[in-house]
Amino acid sequence: MTRKPVHHAVYDTYADWETGHATAYLARAGYGIRTVGPSREPVTSIGGLRVRPACALEDVRPADSSLLILPGADLWDAGDDLAPFARKAREFLDAGVPVAAICGATAGLAREGLLDEREHTSAVSFYLAATGYAGAERYVDADAVTDGVLVTAGPTEPVAFAREIFRLLGVYEGEVLDAWYRLFHDSDPEAYAVLERAAAQ
Repeated sequence: MTRKPVHHAVYDTYADWETGHATAYLARAGYGIRTVGPSREPVTSIGGLRVRPACALEDVRPADSSLLILPGADLWDAGDDLAPFARKAREFLDAGVPVAAICGATAGLAREGLLDEREHTSAVSFYLAATGYAGAERYVDADAVTDGVLVTAGPTEPVAFAREIFRLLGVYEGEVLDAWYRLFHDSDPEAYAVLERAAAQ
């Protein structure tokens, strides 16, 4: 079965460690990963990785995508440079196409008004409160939260972030999803055995 690609936003100062679990296992499940930048000019992550985006944000359409991933970045809190990515997230959500935002990207969604009516999480509640958004009552103190087709997580929860993405897209389910999470979050050797059995079936 041909799957629509996953679009992964990249921009200067993006947090390269926050999405690796998700993209690695989405790729293993048959999803192409396409990087999306403000333009097709190279960007540099907070860890110094230089990436040339596969496509520019203006060329991305929800109908051509399975998911938009928005990682954190210093730029989310340094001005409006990344506001177009939050507006693109609105396009995706309005079209019923999943969006997954972690760390500073959750603040970008808050400023865009996308968390006002959806359950969500982030680093801490007062981080989002500083945006002046109207969704504080919907903040959930959890490792990661899914509401409809929106996944949110804080910067210390890349594994839970990936878990929610896998659940939403049906990549893993039930015992296998739980085992994947326990393996990468808790280093549980019994979880590895569960995954090995599932792979052999």
